[in-house]
Amino acid sequence: MDFSAKWIRPRQDMGDIAPVFRRTWATGKEITSAKLLITALGVYEAAMNGERIGDYVLAPGWTSYQKRLQYQEYDITALLKAENELCVTVGKGWFRSPMPGWLESEDKKRRKEQCAGLFAEIRLIYADGSEEILATDRDWECAESAVRFSEIYDGETFDACFRTEKWEPAEEFLWDTKILIPQEGEIIKEMESLAPKSIFTTPAGETVVDFGQEITGYVEITLDARAGERVKILHGEMLDKDGSFYNGNYRSAKAEVNYICKEGKQTWHPRLTFFGFRYLKLEEFPQEPKLEHFRAAVVYSEIEKTGSIRCSDDKLNRLFSNIFWGQKGNFLDVPTDCPQRDERLGWTGDAQVFVRAASYNYDVERFFRKWLRDLAADQRPDGAVGQVIPDYLPEGKESAAWGDAAVICPWQIYQTYGNKEVLFEQFPSMKKWVDFITENTADQFLWTKGEHFGDWLGLDAPSGSYKGTSREDFIASAFYAYSTELLIKAGRVIGEDMAVYEELYRGIVRTFRKTFPEYRTQTEYILAVQFGLAEDLQKSADELAELIQKDGVKMQTGFVGTPYILHVLSRYGHTELAYSLLLRTEYPSWLYSVEKGATTIWEHWDGIMQDGSFWSEDMNSFNHYAYGAVADWIYEAAAGISHAEEHPGFEEVRIAPKPDRRLKWLEASVKTRHGVVESKWTCEEKGIRLEIHTPVPAEVELGEHKVRVGAGSYTFWI
Repeated sequence: MDFSAKWIRPRQDMGDIAPVFRRTWATGKEITSAKLLITALGVYEAAMNGERIGDYVLAPGWTSYQKRLQYQEYDITALLKAENELCVTVGKGWFRSPMPGWLESEDKKRRKEQCAGLFAEIRLIYADGSEEILATDRDWECAESAVRFSEIYDGETFDACFRTEKWEPAEEFLWDTKILIPQEGEIIKEMESLAPKSIFTTPAGETVVDFGQEITGYVEITLDARAGERVKILHGEMLDKDGSFYNGNYRSAKAEVNYICKEGKQTWHPRLTFFGFRYLKLEEFPQEPKLEHFRAAVVYSEIEKTGSIRCSDDKLNRLFSNIFWGQKGNFLDVPTDCPQRDERLGWTGDAQVFVRAASYNYDVERFFRKWLRDLAADQRPDGAVGQVIPDYLPEGKESAAWGDAAVICPWQIYQTYGNKEVLFEQFPSMKKWVDFITENTADQFLWTKGEHFGDWLGLDAPSGSYKGTSREDFIASAFYAYSTELLIKAGRVIGEDMAVYEELYRGIVRTFRKTFPEYRTQTEYILAVQFGLAEDLQKSADELAELIQKDGVKMQTGFVGTPYILHVLSRYGHTELAYSLLLRTEYPSWLYSVEKGATTIWEHWDGIMQDGSFWSEDMNSFNHYAYGAVADWIYEAAAGISHAEEHPGFEEVRIAPKPDRRLKWLEASVKTRHGVVESKWTCEEKGIRLEIHTPVPAEVELGEHKVRVGAGSYTFWI
């Protein structure tokens, strides 16, 4: 697209104050159409004649800004008057905030020193057929706004008494316009609203507001106050074991709201930042706080809910709810690791372990395709993929199971939605990743060079380590094999000649088996079986089951092994053991956190330890979605909803549930591109009743028998 606009910025650095830009004009002729095309270096909120434009929160979103910057278009025809004023406030957002918070680097310093900028065009079409463009240039003005501070980690300060009066001409500056792209991802919105459950005084004498659910978003306050009175609010996920407010795990992130009141009744919420929280600590509030003073806006990308899971066990239902809430809280334009502390980055490892579950829970095709384009844009010249995308850790080394997101995510998005375009688009990136490993290893057909995250947070980790005891070369080589296998499959789908990679894959499998004839940990067994690398898959799965029994029927796995453990067990005849792990309530288990009152998925199995104390302040998020990957086992194995690889997008369905009588019933549904697939089994005296609905032909597995059916609803007995 050809643009008339110039990039503009304040003439003077305003520091932490968010600048506001404006353009005023009179409408002399009848207008039939008015559109605003806009983006910013930072995050913006635009208003026409005092009325907010659109419902996009934190526009223009988060992309690999040096290479890709989204712009938005809004129809503003209905907002026009005879005399018009467009005002746009620009906060630091992801573009200029000091991210990540826990380290200093040259890249972080560069980003902090970037200027705020605005790029916009008001496109007017008159009734006489003529057109006019009011584009950002020196005719636009700039001033300080009432947003006195705003950034991602520390929060926002707003002075409702401040009046913007000293306007100055904006300054034009050079910034690449070739990087501008139309809106690609789902927009970020206020998707839900929550009222607080209670307001109470803690043993430490603090006034705390509890929303009963951890969310990502911000709080809206409505109160009657005197001009100059102040509101100061801190955000937190947890209460400590004494019942007092706690947010030490936010590390350096202040997560603070400061609001200077105007006179009278008023309603306000932060507009240029977000928080992860369940609790609010009211450090200053000008009147006795009541429930009606607060509303929590739940903010995430506009993804449609497509999955549903329910069963007869209330604890499992709470777990399922936690998984959905964890996804919503971390799918805020990019798949982040956590929404609260001084991090909130798009960790590639978290994204790849959860992508399958994510794509059943919600329609994330557009969401992931936008993020994968950023992954390709930030992929390093040698093919390496960073630890986070957008790559705010460019000094960080690549890692197996993290960089493999370049291959695993596009393949899964293709499998869930059946659209080959994601493979055509991402294939060069997928290939570059596999080639990078091939060219950066010490041993042919293995990945034995570099440092990796291993089985991150594995429960068998040695003292003082975050990594499990599974061998890093083992994990890296296993994922090398898996990514190569998926690359071959993707290439075949889009018609590429994969002969070279087929030979490579055979070499990897052959060498892996020779190098790693024995497995030492649960995760090593899991990967060897899941990726088809073990000589005897059934034998290795049986040995895994024996090891789990020996370990006390509990997992010893971390980020790498946990997503596959139940799949491996149930696929090779150990479904009862898989359910035992799922239903376990003692630490470590999925239901341990439920027993401790979790409303989202935790980063650590024991984020709150058995004595009520916290695991640590160093790295202890209570909204970390990765272990929620267990949901894909519920859909595919427990409820039995899946499809064959040759029928991507659920164009043909396979329903093969694996019931367990410790549950009275379980039901799941997935809204696919072809319609809703439903499966429910109920344990009864005479057997297990299976009720299904399929919008397409399906193969139904009833124990040892298989039945093919057409689209429709059916009841069977297992």
